[in-house]
Amino acid sequence: MKNKIAGLLPLLWLLAIPVLNLFYTILNHGETNVRSLVTGLDERIPFVPAFIIPYVIWYPFIITMLIVLFLKNRRTYYRTLLTLCLGLITCYIIYYFYQTTVGRPIITENGPLYGLVKLIYATDRPYNCFPSIHVFTSYLMLKGMSDCANWSRTARLGSTVISWTIIVSTLFVKQHVWLDIVGGIVVAEVLYAVVRKWIIISEKRIPPAISPSEDHLPASRPSRSSHR
Repeated sequence: MKNKIAGLLPLLWLLAIPVLNLFYTILNHGETNVRSLVTGLDERIPFVPAFIIPYVIWYPFIITMLIVLFLKNRRTYYRTLLTLCLGLITCYIIYYFYQTTVGRPIITENGPLYGLVKLIYATDRPYNCFPSIHVFTSYLMLKGMSDCANWSRTARLGSTVISWTIIVSTLFVKQHVWLDIVGGIVVAEVLYAVVRKWIIISEKRIPPAISPSEDHLPASRPSRSSHR
């Protein structure tokens, strides 16, 4: 029983995510020089309230994916979680020095979907946009999944569809622009490659463990029959 509990302790490292997210709230303001990365292409993208559903699904999706990675491949779980934490720190540094904003539509309609959009708008100010954390983390889950060989085809397809739907939803609910998506993907690709390389180098520096049974075995003596 104790071994099972000890084996689950690395899951507590997920608590690093909400701790780091405290900085998101601190930085989510427009008190500095705020820039806009909106392009003509972004202006042509319509506001579609239905996309608020995958946008909100992002919250449980990321945690679920990390738990599944933990159960399927512990090494990939550590690599993905470390990349996620480093990515959040990277995004926060960028937000501090290069704050951007996205113009939001004025919601006058009523209904469940519009109400959910209003709730998101009210709880998340229109800053901290480039790069998109929604995009960075959703794309990162695909990177982690690609390193796991024991995922079924159905699970891979479902996770891929959900991830990309979340990424696209950031555009249609007017929370992000195209450059925010590009930035999130670049951060995920670069940091995941760096963390993977660092882990490989670290493992090569660790000498192979010697089995206790082999370490304490006396040197073998030549057989008498060999001298006959």
